[in-house]
Formats: sequence, structure tokens, C-alpha cells
Amino acid sequence: MKILIVGSGGREHALAWKAAQSPLASEVLVAPGNAGTAREPKIRNCPVEATDIAALIATARREQVDLTIVGPEAPLVAGIVDRFLEEGLPCLGPTAAAARLEGSKSFAKEFLTRHGIPTARHATFTDLAAATRYLKDHPGAHVVKADGLASGKGVVVADDEKAALEAATAMLNGAFGEAGRRIVIEERLTGVEASFIVLADGLDYVAFPTSEDHKRRDDGDRGPNTGGMGAFSPASAVDAPLEVVIRHEIIEPTLRGLKADGHHYRGFLYAGLMLTANGPKVLEFNCRFGDPETQPIMMRLRSDLVALTHAAAHGRLAGATLEIDLRPALCVVLAAPGYPAAPRLGDVIEGLDTADFQTKVFHAGTREDKGQVRSSGGRVLGVTSLGATLEEAREHVYRRLGTIALDGALYRRDIGRRPYGTRP
Repeated sequence: MKILIVGSGGREHALAWKAAQSPLASEVLVAPGNAGTAREPKIRNCPVEATDIAALIATARREQVDLTIVGPEAPLVAGIVDRFLEEGLPCLGPTAAAARLEGSKSFAKEFLTRHGIPTARHATFTDLAAATRYLKDHPGAHVVKADGLASGKGVVVADDEKAALEAATAMLNGAFGEAGRRIVIEERLTGVEASFIVLADGLDYVAFPTSEDHKRRDDGDRGPNTGGMGAFSPASAVDAPLEVVIRHEIIEPTLRGLKADGHHYRGFLYAGLMLTANGPKVLEFNCRFGDPETQPIMMRLRSDLVALTHAAAHGRLAGATLEIDLRPALCVVLAAPGYPAAPRLGDVIEGLDTADFQTKVFHAGTREDKGQVRSSGGRVLGVTSLGATLEEAREHVYRRLGTIALDGALYRRDIGRRPYGTRP
């Protein structure tokens, strides 16, 4: 089979790398890809942007693609799956209507409430005066979220009413463009965060290993929110009994609710969770694989990704199981200077050709320029490794990071180091 993966980030590099290992895959195309995917065996980049749906359809037809897998959220929300299916082209991902679970925070909150799925207390606003009154009536810590897509950055964790009001004011006044014209204000939950990602075929699903990512840019979970500065798998706070609870109280009611609402959900579904003293609660939904969670999860996945995704796209996941490497994996993101507000682009990256069989360097924001690899995005690389223990995986990753040179690069030194695994 010929596989097309849509996107250009670290998630897409990891998915393409794993898909290329399948004996079912004759070739893996990535549109548009990056400098890392361009260097992989059995993988070829196609110069088509992830949001150019018409050109992607033309590429799939011209290349006789057997299955398209959509990586990022923007084309899903824009209806790429609907368009592909109308053309008779197999495409894995939710329809635009179902992708509103990620594309609209207010839609997701309404869905959760209507179907009795645990989440934080919340309210939706388009008017600053109404938001101000709500914050005065509900003192304390809040989370303020832009309703629409904001590349993982439209979330402000506010310690008090003043900070929440500042965030609400900025968003409603255009800080995130149209994505922030509507906002959701919710209570700030406390506990341990975890990511639970499944692959669904409309009726059945398989669950990938749990993981935990780190949104804040700086050590100690400080600094601005980002798309993710690192991740590890498994999430040590999720034991087997808790996983059963997550499946029964969150994942399965969500899939049943989608079906009841007329959405035949096929594709990846990511539940971002807070493990609170009162049980797991949904922080957010993503309708695709997480980034950087994909990188450590793909390192641990021993099953055939192409066989799994092909089965999901055709409604044939019943009875499927996953084979997982028992070793933990960890990924640390190397970002461009100035990330996330104003990342500097175009710098040469050195040290990428160093031989190291203990790590995998997944590219995200990179491009080739006359034989040199240069930065082309805020998050540049995701250095990832397996280890007999999480600490061993950390050692591999940070040793490899020390061999890579990017002027002014940012990365956290504490991924996998804080006291994880203690549930409230």
C-alpha cells in the first residue's frame, strides 16, 4: 500500500517513520513533510501544504494512494475527510462535524455536559462585561481558553481573578484572532495531567499507551504555554485500575455520545485528562494524535501502524490488540529562540548526523537548504529514546541533545524529573 501522511511536524515524522516499518507499506508520502522525513528510507516528501485540500486530493489521485492519514487539526476542522470521502479516497480522521470536539472548546464542553462526561465547571462568553461578572461571582484560579484553534497556545492558566480577567480581555480583543472571539472560562482543576489516546473505527477502538506532556516552556512548569516541550510514556500516574475507569467513564461514553449525535467517528481521539481527587476529568479533546506524545508512543508501539489505521478507516478494528514495548520512552523538544511568541527561523542546525543508536531525532520545524538543515518553525526537533527505566531514557535523550547545535535553542532540562505518579 502507498500511504499519504498530511502534515510537517514531529508528529508526522514519527507517524511516517513507524508506517514505513510496515511490510504493508510500499512507500510513505508526507505532505509537505520536513527535512527529517526527506531523509528517511521508504519516505518521500510532497510539496503540498496540509491545508490545501484540493491539491492533497490531486496528489492522492496522481500517486494512487491507498490510505491518507491526517496529522494536524486544521485540515480536519476544515473538512479534509469529508472531501476525500466524497472523492472516493480512503482517509483516516473524523469529519468536520465531529472534529468540532477540538475545533470549538465551547462545543466540546456542551458535548461533555450533555453526555454526563466529567469535566471542569465552565461558562462560555463573547462579551467582556459578562465574563467580568462571572469572574467576580466565581473567585479563585481559572483557566481561560480561546474557543477556536490556536496551535496549542490559546490557553492561559490564571492563578487569580486579575490574571483571568487580563487573559479574557486579551482574547476577546483579538489576541488569537477569530479563535479567541469566543472564550471558555473554567475552574482550574488540580491533580496530575495525563494523555489518553485511542484509535476508533466508529464502533470499536484500541487504546495506545498512556503518556504525559509538558505545555509550559520553562523548567518547573513555568513560562508561557506552548504546543508541548516534552512527553513521556507511560504516564506513571495511570495504573491498570485507573485505565479501566478512564475507558468506562470517558472514552466509551464519548464514542457513544458521538454516535448518538450522528457522528461516525473514525480516527485518533485524544483525551487530555486531569486526574483529580474526585476521579479523572476531561481538560480537552484533540481529534488527532498529540505532539509530542506521538514520538514516545511510536517508539513503544510494536504493532503494525499501517494495518491498524487501515482497519480503522474501513471499520474493521473489532478484536484488534496492540503490542507495546514495556520499556518507557521519553521525548524532549528543542525549540527555536523566541518560542512561542516570536521564534527565530532560518538558523543552521548542526550535529544531526551523529551516529546514536539509542535515540531517534524526530524533525518538526526544519527544512533543507543547499545540503544544510535549517530551523523553520518554533518547535524544531524532538529527541526521543527508550530506556530500561525512565531515568535511562532521560540520560540517552539529554546526552544526544548535547551533541546538537542550534544557536539560542531552548529546551527543558526537567522532562521526566519532577515527582510524577502521585495521584491526589
